[in-house]
Amino acid sequence: MGLTVLDAGVLIGFLDGNDAHHAAARRALADALGRDDRLVLPASAYAEILVGPSRSGAVAVEAVRDLVDRVPIRIEPLDAETAVAAAAIRARHGSLKLPDALVIATAGRLDADHVVTTDRGWPSRSRLELRASMREI
Repeated sequence: MGLTVLDAGVLIGFLDGNDAHHAAARRALADALGRDDRLVLPASAYAEILVGPSRSGAVAVEAVRDLVDRVPIRIEPLDAETAVAAAAIRARHGSLKLPDALVIATAGRLDADHVVTTDRGWPSRSRLELRASMREI
């Protein structure tokens, strides 16, 4: 049993059958669950996945929250240590946006086994100093 940290794009793709990443997101989640991994979503990424549903209303937000609970996906709170690590990652890798740096910092702090993202622009795991494998879908 390992630990997989998810980027927001993975769940956005999973939730939207028309998204370009939908099939790959389904496979990535199935793979992680097949390994019996614990799934973690940083609170910052949780906020990202709730933006679209929030535009549609409370029923849509509740549907996403229910899915996260059923899978189950643990929402990892943002703490000061993670914020400091994310700032350092963002400072070293100017091409990364802060939401991505928060996901990477969360994976590092939790010593994750895997990180799954839809963002092909991330630096390599060795450049990010991550032990976790990185899967770009």
